[in-house]
Parts: sequence; C-alpha cells; structure tokens
Amino acid sequence: MIKVTDSEILITGANRGIGQALVQEALRRGAKRVYAGMRIPVAHADERVTPLMLDVTVAEQIQRAVEAVPSLDILVNNAGVSIDDDLTNPSVIQQHLDVNLYGPLNVAQAFLPLLAKSHGAVVNNLSLASFAALPMVPGYSVSKAAALSMTQSLRWLCSEHGVRVHAVLTGPTNTEMSAGLDVVKASPELVARAIFDGVESGEDDIFPDPVSEPMAEGWRNGVASLAAIQFAQLATQMSAA
Repeated sequence: MIKVTDSEILITGANRGIGQALVQEALRRGAKRVYAGMRIPVAHADERVTPLMLDVTVAEQIQRAVEAVPSLDILVNNAGVSIDDDLTNPSVIQQHLDVNLYGPLNVAQAFLPLLAKSHGAVVNNLSLASFAALPMVPGYSVSKAAALSMTQSLRWLCSEHGVRVHAVLTGPTNTEMSAGLDVVKASPELVARAIFDGVESGEDDIFPDPVSEPMAEGWRNGVASLAAIQFAQLATQMSAA
C-alpha cells in the first residue's frame, strides 16, 4: 500500500479549503515533497512545499508542471468549481466540465508516466453530487457524475501500469465553495486526514466525512458499484481475448 511518509505528492487547488488542508496533512505525515498546484502560486513556510502555477484547464501549464516534477508518488486532483445555475447557460455547464471533469483527466494523463514508475496513485476528489444531483447546482452535479464515471474507467485503464485510482466522495465541507449551504459541515482538516487514511488503506472509494461515511457500505454493496466491478471484469476479459 502507498504511504504518505517519504512520498512526493502533487495537490491541485492547494491554495485553500480541502487542498490547503491536504498540503498540511501531507507534511504532518512526513511527505518528502509536496507540489502545491495553484493558479496563483503562494510561497509556503515549509521548505518541502514547492508551489506550482497550475490552472487545470490550461494545457500549457499542465505540461510545464510535468516538466517541473521529476518524480511523483501521489497525484491528488482536488481543484474544482461550483457555480449556481439552472442548466440554461451552456457556457456555465462547460466551465464545470472543463474544471471538474477534463481538468483531473488531463492532469492524470499527463502525470501517468511518472506515477507508473513509482506504482503510485491518482486521487480524484469528487462529491456526493456524483451520486445524486444537488438541484441548486445542477451543472456542478453533472460534472461530478461524469467525473465519477471517468474515475472508474481510469481505474481500470491505469491498473495495467500499476497505478491505483481512488474516488473521494466528499460530503458538505466547511469551505468557501459551500459557504451558502446551511447544513452540518465537516472541517477540511478532518476530510484531508480521512482521504490520506483511505489512500494508505487501499480503499478504491473513500467516504471521508460524517455525512458521506454512512453511505459507504450501501455504495460498495449496491447495484451501481457491483455493475462497475462486473463491467471492469468484462473489459479485462475482452482485452485478454
């Protein structure tokens, strides 16, 4: 199993919220190097942190990030966006898809050669909206549902390279993104700890907070998860034929 201690980690969206908490948690667990991907890089007091300019929607910045990272054990695709909408503005839907779907996909594909060398892991921070839409942010929900499907496909495709792919199904968290949501929220620090706990224990699907955790057993034993396993087995059989 992958350990955070002595590992090299890249975290996107590292400037605030869960991303910032993930940086601190990685340092607390003894990471050797943390690459903090941000649209506007900010210096960090710990010399183990290397800020990177990384807008996940900009191909040139992704490529420059790859060139700046000589080796990598864990990639955490955490950057995300949530905009109130009513599905009437295609540009807003596209913005959600660009950041929440294509962003993590393109970053994962770019860093796959490094992760294959280390037999590392991709961690995609998704949302419970991957399962069921939040009606006030339907564009966000569409993108997160698509990102879950992408993550499941990437999991199978990366397995032949010895790279694990984890889906994080996060519930309400006390971040700027959920400021207008009047519900009980987990702290970013708690979520960050649970994410790395899940990675280190080899959980494919990680439920990192008190709202999401009770759904874990139902998901893992439910028809959707079982179908995903069966489809992956079918893909393996077809590729071997």
